[in-house]
Amino acid sequence: MPKNPPESMQHHLRQRLNRHARGRWPQVDAIAVRFRTGFAYVAAELPDGHSLPLCRLRFAGVLHTWGFALYLASSDSYRDNFLPSGLPAGSPEEALDCAGDLYLNAPAPAIRVPAGLVVLVGPPASGKSSFVRALIARGQIDVEAVVSSDEIRAELFGASPDEAESDAADAQIFEERDRRIVARLATGHSAVAESTNVTPQARARLIAIARRFNAPVTMLRFNPDVTDLLQQYTERGRTDLTATDIRAYAAIMTRDAGADQLRSEGATTVHDVPGRRQASTPAEAAAYFSFA
Repeated sequence: MPKNPPESMQHHLRQRLNRHARGRWPQVDAIAVRFRTGFAYVAAELPDGHSLPLCRLRFAGVLHTWGFALYLASSDSYRDNFLPSGLPAGSPEEALDCAGDLYLNAPAPAIRVPAGLVVLVGPPASGKSSFVRALIARGQIDVEAVVSSDEIRAELFGASPDEAESDAADAQIFEERDRRIVARLATGHSAVAESTNVTPQARARLIAIARRFNAPVTMLRFNPDVTDLLQQYTERGRTDLTATDIRAYAAIMTRDAGADQLRSEGATTVHDVPGRRQASTPAEAAAYFSFA
């Protein structure tokens, strides 16, 4: 079992981190460090009495270089990560800066999404539905604003799952989706198109509707790496898709749904929605946005 560093080294690490934090994050009361089986767990002690986990340092036998793992709020765990230097290990101050910039800096100003058509773009299991639920829970959008092809499929074919997978069913589902989006935009309300939308053909249909009403088109990209995407797919226990399907959707996303591509198709603005890779929960991601 890995051993903790000597007591003198533990004391020195605490001093270094607290000294560094005082200049960067004066709102933090202290940096707490606890040691266990060769790891140093670093957390910020906040004025309200809460402790905010930041990162985990791995003792490698020397004082100035430690392995780095970032705390993931989405799973309440730590994952080995790279520092801004591109290396998996570095000084304690580098590690604290990396984690602190994510968790301790003042929240970025909210991204304002204008009234119009909001198109979610991302593979299945990338977090679109969870994000939308968080927006609704926070009161940022009305439930009526969300037009979900999956929900329409369930409404129309819930009792006939085999029939729901036919080409005729798809045509009926997307015709109804388009009708609901038109009804929203025609009355000056926003519509959130919740479907994969990873292909240019799918997006062209939506953009054409928005142009009929001179409505701005905001595209929100959900683009986790394949490892995270497959993990989320497994956690959700989906039976309508295979892991091979998920990989195929991810490949299409990479090839056909880059930010520049979306803008060239007619998106007014494009924003990436933070997710597991950025250690962001759906509620935290929702807080980045405000909707007119």
